[in-house]
Amino acid sequence: MVEVIPTHIKDVWDAWNIRGMVLLSLSIQTILIIFAPLRKRTPNRLLILVLWLSYLLADWSANFAIGLIAKNQGKDAKPEDPPQDQKLMALWAPFLLLHLGGPDTITAYSLEDNALWHRHFLGLALQAVSGAYVVIQSLPNTLWVIILLLFIAGTFKYLERTIALYLASSDKFRGSVLKVSTSDSDETNRPEMDEGSTAPSEMHRQDNARQQRPLKLEKPNTMTHLDILQFAFWFFNNFKSLLVNNVFNSEQCDESREFFSKLDHEEALTILEVELGFIYEGLYTKVSVLHTWVGAVTRTIALGSLLSAFCIFHFRTKKSHEFHGADIVITYTLFLVGIALDLASLLMVLPSDWTFAVYSRLNEDEADSGSKIDPALTWFLGLKRLQWKKQNCCKGRFKHYVLTTPFLLRRWAGSIKLFNFITYSVKADIERIHSTKGRTRQCIWKAILFPFIYTIKIFKKLCEMMAIWNHNLHQFIRDVINEWSGENPVAHYAIVIVEFWFMIPDFFKFIVNYISSSLGINDLIDDIILISYVHSEPLTRELWDFIFTQLRLRLQRPEKESRKTKAGKKGWASGNIELEMADTERLMRYIADVDYDRSLMLWHIATELCYQEEASTEKNCNNREFSKILSDYMMYLLIMQQKLMSEVAGIGKIRFRDTLAEAEKFFKRRQIEDSRDVKRATREIRSVKIEIHPRDIKGNQSKSVLFEARALAKEVDKHGENKWKVMSQVWMELLSHAAWNSDATARMELLSKGGELINFVWLAMAHLGLGDQLTSSAKEATLD
Repeated sequence: MVEVIPTHIKDVWDAWNIRGMVLLSLSIQTILIIFAPLRKRTPNRLLILVLWLSYLLADWSANFAIGLIAKNQGKDAKPEDPPQDQKLMALWAPFLLLHLGGPDTITAYSLEDNALWHRHFLGLALQAVSGAYVVIQSLPNTLWVIILLLFIAGTFKYLERTIALYLASSDKFRGSVLKVSTSDSDETNRPEMDEGSTAPSEMHRQDNARQQRPLKLEKPNTMTHLDILQFAFWFFNNFKSLLVNNVFNSEQCDESREFFSKLDHEEALTILEVELGFIYEGLYTKVSVLHTWVGAVTRTIALGSLLSAFCIFHFRTKKSHEFHGADIVITYTLFLVGIALDLASLLMVLPSDWTFAVYSRLNEDEADSGSKIDPALTWFLGLKRLQWKKQNCCKGRFKHYVLTTPFLLRRWAGSIKLFNFITYSVKADIERIHSTKGRTRQCIWKAILFPFIYTIKIFKKLCEMMAIWNHNLHQFIRDVINEWSGENPVAHYAIVIVEFWFMIPDFFKFIVNYISSSLGINDLIDDIILISYVHSEPLTRELWDFIFTQLRLRLQRPEKESRKTKAGKKGWASGNIELEMADTERLMRYIADVDYDRSLMLWHIATELCYQEEASTEKNCNNREFSKILSDYMMYLLIMQQKLMSEVAGIGKIRFRDTLAEAEKFFKRRQIEDSRDVKRATREIRSVKIEIHPRDIKGNQSKSVLFEARALAKEVDKHGENKWKVMSQVWMELLSHAAWNSDATARMELLSKGGELINFVWLAMAHLGLGDQLTSSAKEATLD
């Protein structure tokens, strides 16, 4: 009796483990289907964490549950169990194979998953074998027809995922580029045909009529929302080579350049965001598979098999006598939720941009009226249009239009992340230029969070008061003991005891630092603190107009004239930058012949010094704001997106830490380390008199740039009212260089985290043919 009870309890525990793991796997699939589409619209860290955990646990939970079911099938049935209950659990194994196929809304969490499509293909074979093993163990099984149908559905769903991963891999992209580059009009590649037969090229054209490039890409006088979608889909299909760092032919480049040079700013932004949306769906979802004949066949078979299996199970009589009541409920849950999730996935795919682009065609001229459903598609796409709202900035003195497209209708986050060095160094509160929320939402959130914010402020104030009181008490006791000591030996012991007592907080601080150093988590703690100083600003129409205008102005720049300001050939900007100012040599020393990360930090600190010194005027408001936003954005990329910037700023983080250490020492000497006042900090830095340039003393090997940035700010001030125009041009050059030369893989991974402004700049430069200028200049700098 002593041995039977533990065994019975263990069997019951294993049975409930199986039920729990099956339901956990189903819950994870539900989370992925619902929340995966949101990640291209927001960089929310909690959402990213939930999706990351769910993606990792999805395969683990399904595999573990299959193992438990296989183990359960090998046991003898208990007398008190229903006669067919173990057979029913064998039916759950194909459901888990169905879960391993994954939802349509996410196939890969990161690009590395696409590269591992071979592993998933092997996993398909192994899981099919595991499922078959479970079924064979359960034979003879009266549910074999249902199991077979579910097995077919699960195999096809897993096959869909494997194909999607393969199509999104870099090898497949390179292969598709080579295939697209082959001209159908090449007579040497045209096979011989009998009269009346259909040419292979003609058959291919008929199969892909809605995606074929027109004879000439012409911009209509009035572009509808559907026109924008179709042009974006055309660019996506013909410029896939950009995703694998290949180049496209000169004909495509010239055609794209001519087309984009005629677009207005909002049309260009919309085409770019739609095209980036296509790139995201092609890399991270099953959309590219579902819109092919293979996808249509596999989905029809999978969904038909699932529905057929449900109907057979539902109309099976005497279920309550054959199976546990709980197991029947779980099986119904698996069927109903599985069908609902499949239908939900299809409902998410059907109104997608990809569907509209595939089932509509690109009109080749104004006389082409298109299909009958075009007006309905145009109306629906109009719901996703860019929406702008006028908002106060510069403390209410001026107004700008900020992007406020509703969350569920966005194609990307629509915001820019910012990080400011001086704000972080003095631990000041973040000041926003524009609010990401409307006035009503601000008031609601302030009302909700007011008790918590007020409590935190009181706690901080008490801590500051206690620190000051502790310091004053320590100093007072030391003074009293020193006056009383004289020749009294007891006083010396009293001093030792007092010093020991007041060193207890420092001792605990030392212990914490020692533990964090021993565990190697200092960098992790620093990164967590850094993240707390990152905030978002909505994209403004004026900023995008400025960026796109500056990019198009490069097309009008003669090549010889664009090189007239070249001061050296070792710097990142050799031959690329043209500043509108009288004396270029004074500022070019901070651009040419300087490492990119050094130049970025120099101009970032100098921009903040100038920004805090003067207020906006009607003349300089736009350029001043553009410089500030781009400066903080590029600093965010340098510090928080190191993988992205590794190609252009190798030691950016080291330079940041050295400059931060020098700033903290300086603020401590000036006794403003805890002031939390950015304006005061910038005034103190500006007050330093520089007789000799810091670079002349420390040389170019110095990692800290704090006081060199002070010298740069002094040089910029000499340009008077024109200085903000100069600064905005410099920041545009810094952004352009990073956009084109940053890591391609990291750039594409940003699309799965809400997208970034740098994605739009990179794609706009590619379509305008501006990347060749940067590439050729970089080659010249290397050769020289």
